[in-house]
Amino acid sequence: MKKTLVVLFIMALMLVLAACGSEESYETIDMDEIEAKVQEGYKVLDVREPNEYAGGHIVGAANKPLSELQSSNFEGIDQASSYIVICQSGNRSKEASKVLASEGYTIVNVSEGMSSWTGEIEN
Repeated sequence: MKKTLVVLFIMALMLVLAACGSEESYETIDMDEIEAKVQEGYKVLDVREPNEYAGGHIVGAANKPLSELQSSNFEGIDQASSYIVICQSGNRSKEASKVLASEGYTIVNVSEGMSSWTGEIEN
């Protein structure tokens, strides 16, 4: 009986710790919320590869591929600024948001990606 209680306690502790570790330290928004964030002073950071970015991106967006962020290359990203992170479908931006948030950046992740963007683009 005592052994069963110990096992149950350990399992409960593991669940609590797992739940704490999965908490996101950034906000996630929908595509229709981007403009409001830009009006608040957020900058758009496109984490797609340069060839994807060159094919069309949100007007004024900066490009910093996820691969560079994962290599701890934050050159050109001002930590005093706040960023809206976007990619093609939302997967890379989520990963980039985790990396940047863990480094202390103020981040908002876009749940969709450029594939859902209907606003103006520039090449």
